[in-house]
Amino acid sequence: MPSQQKKVIFCTAGALSFLCALGVVTAMGTPLWVKATILCKTGALLVNASGQELDKFTGEVQYGLFHGEGTRQCGLGARPFQFSFFPDLLKAVPVSIHVNTILFSVILIILTMAGTAFFLCSAFGKPLEVPHGPLGLYLLSFISGSCGCLVMALFASEVKIHHLSEKIANFQERTHAYKTQNENYTTSFWVVFICFFVHFLNGLLIRLAGFQFPFAKSKDTETANVAADLMY
Repeated sequence: MPSQQKKVIFCTAGALSFLCALGVVTAMGTPLWVKATILCKTGALLVNASGQELDKFTGEVQYGLFHGEGTRQCGLGARPFQFSFFPDLLKAVPVSIHVNTILFSVILIILTMAGTAFFLCSAFGKPLEVPHGPLGLYLLSFISGSCGCLVMALFASEVKIHHLSEKIANFQERTHAYKTQNENYTTSFWVVFICFFVHFLNGLLIRLAGFQFPFAKSKDTETANVAADLMY
């Protein structure tokens, strides 16, 4: 492949990696990972509310990795509240899963920025000058994509398996019990998903630049091996 085309491909991969790093940094600081609807179960059962009456007992909560906000509503008007995971909710949430989610998000940012540097080095230098050559590019893209997958899996397990929205809604609530009605992943979560997808797209761009996938034997090698087998 002409060097100019390789330069364009590697510049594209580097730009995508840089945008992903910026996206994940921004996502970590926003409370736009999950938006949930919460129902005041105590109040609704007390008055036997149904249909449109349930609107008076329905609130919302929205949060990210560090903080969030919401409204509790139990028939007497909305009560807005704000919270932060550190230190407010340390006793209410699965701390190890939450800390690991943040840790892998940071690792994802570092690896993505390293990928940006590697791709730009390959565009304006030689791919063989990158640590481990083209294999280093493949390996970095794969590990970065795996980190993005881990971030989504850990956060999703915290939300769904450990009922995070419900724990947040009931935190320091002594008079009413709240139940989660529905949950939706919002902007920041999908930014991580796009980043996960882009890293594997970068792997295809590396192949498009003319470098074999790792552990893939070239046709010449296979032909030589067949010829050697026939000799014996």
